[in-house]
Amino acid sequence: MAAVAAMILLPVTALLTSAPAAADTRVDNPYVAAGRYVDPWWSASAAAEPGGAAVAGQPTGVWLDRVSRIAGTASSPGLRAHLNEAVLQDSFDPAPLTIQIVLDDLPDRNCTHPISNGDFSVTSDGLNRYRTEYVDPIAEILADPAYQRLRIVAVVEPDFLPGLLLPAATSRCAAVQASGAYPAAVRYAVTRLHAIPNVYVYLDASHHGVVGHPDNFGRAADLLASIAGASGGGPSPVHGFTVNVAGYGALVEPYYNTQMGLPIKNSRWVAGNDYVDELSFAQAFRQRLIAAGFGSGIGMVIDTSRSGWGGPYRPARKSTSGDVNRFVDESRTDRRYDVGNWCNQSGAGLGARPTAIPAAGIDAYAWIMPPGVSDGSSVNVTSPDGIRPDPMCDPTYSRVTNGYVPSGALPYAPPAGQWFGAQFQQLLANAYPPL
Repeated sequence: MAAVAAMILLPVTALLTSAPAAADTRVDNPYVAAGRYVDPWWSASAAAEPGGAAVAGQPTGVWLDRVSRIAGTASSPGLRAHLNEAVLQDSFDPAPLTIQIVLDDLPDRNCTHPISNGDFSVTSDGLNRYRTEYVDPIAEILADPAYQRLRIVAVVEPDFLPGLLLPAATSRCAAVQASGAYPAAVRYAVTRLHAIPNVYVYLDASHHGVVGHPDNFGRAADLLASIAGASGGGPSPVHGFTVNVAGYGALVEPYYNTQMGLPIKNSRWVAGNDYVDELSFAQAFRQRLIAAGFGSGIGMVIDTSRSGWGGPYRPARKSTSGDVNRFVDESRTDRRYDVGNWCNQSGAGLGARPTAIPAAGIDAYAWIMPPGVSDGSSVNVTSPDGIRPDPMCDPTYSRVTNGYVPSGALPYAPPAGQWFGAQFQQLLANAYPPL
């Protein structure tokens, strides 16, 4: 990405200094009747790959996963650079333009992972620093009148829920749960961003593998309602929810589901979960969120950037095996070793293309994670900005959970956030629907 990050954007000075159009009153669905921001830095990387031009015009998310990403670095454009480019793209279309940004820098973020690469720690005044050094600068930029015509979808803290719902697997999770830092930090971000009239806050709801489990389903909905101040269907600063952000969960499993009976639900792969794919989970969880107090107008956004699982190993029909574990393994399109595997997964493909209102209760399928951007380094390499390798990104690593489960990660991956051409080529080859 560093090579394309140096590209020169077209001048936008006149657009930014002229009186911008008045912001729309918030619409029900910011993805409808709107243009879509195409990140020119990501697009150039995609287009440079063989066959990549087929998807280089797709909209992707802008990730702010370090404080340094706000102002930008030599290899990564900052938030203003993206917003200025969005204003430029918006100038060619009378319809408003939707840009997706991702806030991902909680104190001890991803505390369930062996490595936490955020900027802040609960034990070092992380909550206050998160507010003042991270959320406040983002909010100040988004509130600039130059950007008021944009529809800004702000995805708040992907996958923070596992750190609250699951037993404390690390000392960091223990500190997070004891301090209440996650709910306090997320509540601050949601409230601060919602105060900007053209920002649409989508709070993250993890994925079916965690929240779809019956032990977590209701607890997660009630926790989100508590964080967002939802009560009796009244106003909430949360416009909707995201699922599967940067994940690999299948959008739809066409050949099996848990309604087939207890043997399926109790198989090794399903492991007691009530859901086996992201669409059925998102639709059901939306109803549970409404029951918890959110208004009936909330919508869900599913990240489909890497959920395709096409290619030669995609099943074409339901298995005929009488053994339940073999039946599930031969029927499922999600080819991961475990539903918890998250780093540079081998065999994955591009998923459903970004589109608005693809199904009931779903605001959009979106590519929130830019395809081809590495989840983490497969070798012991620390990136220039201090991001350390996570064992789950090592293809030789296995963890103990119902036996030894391989990570399923691709080899030769660069550090998180850097371009991973081999992964992008695989995502193209295994796209479903096919390109």
